[in-house]
Amino acid sequence: MRALLVSAIVFGTVACAPVEQAVDQTARQAAKGVVTETLATRFPQVPKELITPFTDCIIDNSNASEIRTYARAAIVGVDDQTAATVRGVLARPETVQCLGASALQTRLS
Repeated sequence: MRALLVSAIVFGTVACAPVEQAVDQTARQAAKGVVTETLATRFPQVPKELITPFTDCIIDNSNASEIRTYARAAIVGVDDQTAATVRGVLARPETVQCLGASALQTRLS
């Protein structure tokens, strides 16, 4: 009986992983629109041709809590909290590194 219960728990956990990944991917896709809007309206120093690469770097370096902030903004609109979240992710060394590589690649294309 105990083995059956353990098997059910393990199977249930494994079955949830693809669902969680699908939800995460959907949230990240929705967040991209918000980050793009935030960059375009709140960060005028970002050149238009770099908005998409910057968005990708920000999304790739955002944690689950930050993605939820973007998802909320997709419903209620971009606000100061959204801009502050984007600014915080932009300041991370990993994001800066990604931005440098993306900017270089865009300019060489």
